[in-house]
Amino acid sequence: MNEVLKRTLSGVVYIILLLAALIFSEQSFLLLFGLFFLIAIHEFCKLYNIKKTHGYCAALLVASSLYFTHNTPFNSIYLLGLLFSIYLIYDLFKNDFTNTHRSPKQLLHLIGYVVVPFLIITQLPFNNKVYQPNLLICIFVMIWCNDTFAYICGRLFGKHKLYEKISPKKTIEGFIGGLIFTEIAAFLVYLYLPGQNFSMFFWLVIGLTVSAMGTLGDLIESKYKRQANVKDSGAIMPGHGGILDRLDSVLFAAPFLFLIYKIIYNVS
Repeated sequence: MNEVLKRTLSGVVYIILLLAALIFSEQSFLLLFGLFFLIAIHEFCKLYNIKKTHGYCAALLVASSLYFTHNTPFNSIYLLGLLFSIYLIYDLFKNDFTNTHRSPKQLLHLIGYVVVPFLIITQLPFNNKVYQPNLLICIFVMIWCNDTFAYICGRLFGKHKLYEKISPKKTIEGFIGGLIFTEIAAFLVYLYLPGQNFSMFFWLVIGLTVSAMGTLGDLIESKYKRQANVKDSGAIMPGHGGILDRLDSVLFAAPFLFLIYKIIYNVS
């Protein structure tokens, strides 16, 4: 099968599955993301040379501890994920592409990069314990918009590399194009999304965060893959790679989106 056609079909199936699970019910959303969670742990353990039994045990211990001790949506303990995200930004710009970390630090990367962001994502559709998936759906739409227009603008106008050591194809022009069109998408969401009660300022800040942090998330996952000397995190999606390859943007952006939601709307 033609590579472009295979990639397109795989992407369409992924989008339909994701949107259907989000829209259908709370249970279908949690079931799908629970499956994604387990696959992402498997992929990261392989990527970062972690024993899978250690990885699953650490991930499930953290997930169950946060669930049972802080079983309320948008609990402030999730903001701890921001600290590791800030560390990953610092680490991204170090010229060290080796993976010489020992097991405790490897598990910290698993928890900070995969586990906590996944837990945050599962809380984003809840507002005062009521399942309202529109916010998360709009975040995914903005991420897809950013990726698509960053690629198009990069191909048409790209001349200056964004961070060539990590991702040779990304350009500054592509990033700016993705950001502009993501902000347009955010404004259209504000204008036309039925039943939403968020301000234009909120949506524009969400769009800016999705574009900037999503791009950083993509670069950070690219660094993990470069350290592991692999092209993709997995092969579950033909033409796209693994679950981490598809969710890298939203995983990294999640703690920042959560912080914005807490500050602006003080969601409990």
